[in-house]
Amino acid sequence: MTEFQIVPGTLYVVATPIGNLGDMTQRAIDVLSQVDLIACEDTRHTQKLLTAFSVKAKTFSLHDHNERQRQEQIANWLEEGKSIALVSDAGTPLISDPGFHIVRGLKQQSLPVVPVPGACAAITALSVAGLPTDRFAFEGFLPSKSGARQKVLGELKNETRTMIFYDAPRRALDTLQDIVEVMGAERQVVIARELTKTFETIKADSAGNFVDWLSQDPNQLKGEMVLMIEGYQPEPDSISAEVEKTLKLLIKELPPKKACAIAAEIYGLKKNKLYDLTLAMKW
Repeated sequence: MTEFQIVPGTLYVVATPIGNLGDMTQRAIDVLSQVDLIACEDTRHTQKLLTAFSVKAKTFSLHDHNERQRQEQIANWLEEGKSIALVSDAGTPLISDPGFHIVRGLKQQSLPVVPVPGACAAITALSVAGLPTDRFAFEGFLPSKSGARQKVLGELKNETRTMIFYDAPRRALDTLQDIVEVMGAERQVVIARELTKTFETIKADSAGNFVDWLSQDPNQLKGEMVLMIEGYQPEPDSISAEVEKTLKLLIKELPPKKACAIAAEIYGLKKNKLYDLTLAMKW
């Protein structure tokens, strides 16, 4: 295998373990060992990781509160030929972690940004959830207050893709109660807690049953959590609001039977079902 060599003037976005240090890649170790500087979400936290792999490097802080102020300095360092690694506290940087403004700014300046892939809590959880993985939506952190959280959940109620969230376990019970309130007690949910760590827990159940489980076992309200919700499953042959809207527009210009035939072809529905709808609707 060819020995890895850092390219001067490059920012490396480096994924780190989400728990188990055994998930650290050799390439990540090589990059962190060779770069001139490491941008860390928390320098104290990252120092423990670097010590575990005998990596000696200069670190500096890059977090939500100083990211924009760091942009110009990082660009200047790269233009001087320095190499920099960007890491978060755990997992892949920028995925609900700092770094977006830095990466976007550097790309706009045509400065090189190289990914060093590895662990990501959202993808790790999805891979073992048993929910559909062909289409999914990562929604980041849910709001901390119930009213705002219910509003977000309401907007996603009819989302057909698997939804992935990060959530603080201390408010997981409140979140599940809001899911029951907005999406229904039968909506399927998977909780992945403390992934790759000693007390890893991956559990699938209905939202209603989760409320009972979390109420009875407060130990599950600790650590880091990925919350996944099964996408909305419409009833076969159900007619959506979008179909109704299209049908109304067509009927303004065409006879009902012709309008139903066109709408049926567009949406793959039965003409008779749409015609019955036109008879029942108040135009």
